[in-house]
Amino acid sequence: MKIPLMDLHRQYETLRPQINTAIQNILDTTQFIGGKEKEQFEQEYAHMMGTKHCVGVANGTDSLFLMLKTMGVGAGDEVVVPANSFIASSEAVTATGARVVFCDAREEDFLINLDHVENLLAKRSKKSGGKIKAIMPVHIYGQMVDMPRLMDLARKYEVLVLEDSAQAHLAEINGVKAGAYGDAGSFSFYPGKNLGAYGDAGAIITNNPDLAVNLRKIANHGRISKYDHDMEGFNSRLDTLQAAVLRVKLPHLPKWTQLRQEKAAYYDKLLTGAPNVILPFSKKNGSHVYHLYVIRVQNRDKIHAGMEAAGIQTVIHYPKALHELAAYKYLGHKPEDFPVSHKLQHEILSLPLFPEILPNEQEFVVETLKKLL
Repeated sequence: MKIPLMDLHRQYETLRPQINTAIQNILDTTQFIGGKEKEQFEQEYAHMMGTKHCVGVANGTDSLFLMLKTMGVGAGDEVVVPANSFIASSEAVTATGARVVFCDAREEDFLINLDHVENLLAKRSKKSGGKIKAIMPVHIYGQMVDMPRLMDLARKYEVLVLEDSAQAHLAEINGVKAGAYGDAGSFSFYPGKNLGAYGDAGAIITNNPDLAVNLRKIANHGRISKYDHDMEGFNSRLDTLQAAVLRVKLPHLPKWTQLRQEKAAYYDKLLTGAPNVILPFSKKNGSHVYHLYVIRVQNRDKIHAGMEAAGIQTVIHYPKALHELAAYKYLGHKPEDFPVSHKLQHEILSLPLFPEILPNEQEFVVETLKKLL
């Protein structure tokens, strides 16, 4: 039995006629940039996320950068970013000219440690005489940071909150969805995401109408009309083919999310009592959408190799904490500066999980894992 981490072909087969028709319509009209498909997707996505505005852009990394840039983050500023995330979270900060300030994670849920954030803000926020202008919480693996508490801290220390929601489509706390708490929220529609395009794509959501207007300008060469440029901008547009694919998929996202949660619960049941395994933690006041089902095991590399040998694709998200990458050697951090992030990188392992995975496939995954343990 061969079991991939995710199976995009199975998903495509369930939507083949609608996907093919949507793509053919774009080919027939040759409206490859802009157009009603893009506009309608933005409106529909904003509505589903519970915000007033959505701006589609070329990819998730651009959405982070443009969100920061449009909010005025740049040289002389600092932005707090969790040490355990994909590099897009931090490289977007550096691209604006600002400086990354890493923060450690909580061991139980992998999310940024707000106690540490509070200490940083008390010492280094601009209100405290420092340079921290913004916090970028990353809702990693599909679960949200404690946003009510973070927003209280942001108001107290007068900093921006710009959410990296790339892995948390439809996750929520107290009925408010990921990306809708802060000043703006960034999403990736990379093909493997819970809502994935057929190439790169991204978006920013916000309730701030002025921010939405400026985001549209800066992502489209600083213009609204074709040759009327209010500023120098960038070229980062959600192309119409990707918007059309995303429109077909979007109505299915709630059901796919429910299926992910049900499959995760089945893993929880199968793995209950398994030795030397720590299961994903899910907070009671929020929903986990399980972009990834991440366990913690000892002898992780041996387990990983054994699963691969059995035909089961498992992945390490992520094998190096950001502060230990060569790209950030200039910051002078040591592994022990962020001990939880350092520890997690040696224990985490993502098991296959997607809406279409079958019970017998999950059972084979767990049987194999238990034998290796």
